Amino acid sequence: MLTPDEFVQQAGLHFNDSQLVRRALTHSSYVNENPEIQEDNERLEFLGDAALDFLIASWIYRHYPEMDEGQLTRLRSALVRTEQLAAFAEEIHLGEAVLLGHGEETSGGRARQALLCDAFESIMGALYIDSGLEAVAAFLEPRLPGAVDQAMEDESLMDDRSLLQIWAQAELGETPRYRTIDSTGPDHDREFVVEVSVGEQPTAQGRGKSKQEAAQAAASEALTTLQKGEE
Repeated sequence: MLTPDEFVQQAGLHFNDSQLVRRALTHSSYVNENPEIQEDNERLEFLGDAALDFLIASWIYRHYPEMDEGQLTRLRSALVRTEQLAAFAEEIHLGEAVLLGHGEETSGGRARQALLCDAFESIMGALYIDSGLEAVAAFLEPRLPGAVDQAMEDESLMDDRSLLQIWAQAELGETPRYRTIDSTGPDHDREFVVEVSVGEQPTAQGRGKSKQEAAQAAASEALTTLQKGEE
């Protein structure tokens, strides 16, 4: 177990208001068993959720300028999902500092992902109140590149264009470029051919009934080619 002060120190955080930290660490089950405690961390959780959503959206908007709205939304969803925020919490041993009621403690609450996610949001909400949005960004943003790498490993979270964009930015510092090079068939049944380039040379082509579908096919083929090259 960690005291609030021990937790703040080992997590590399700074708070001016120590009572705010304690409130952020207070689970509702603890309040239920300790009626002298006036407030749990759920209001701070609400605020932290909003702050994280905005900061992560802003970060990926700046770092992946060629992603469209759908791609940005999928990546943001991957970075704010319960499992990812729980992983952030585990990195700073947050579960060891949360104040839990006896029943929640004995049922394994300290390791429960939903609880860790909520507690991380609460701590970020408290940090926002204590020191402002810039302090939350300074703590959060260094952790995001590694989280993006983890998201890439779960390809169900993102489409191939998103995955190719992230790979190209991380490995080459490049942004994939898409170009429609051909279209055939009547207006009601056209087929498009899109070429994607990563770096100076064309990497792959894809076909589809729309330019977006063809671009997805090109990205999929490019990922296959690049993975073979790495092997």
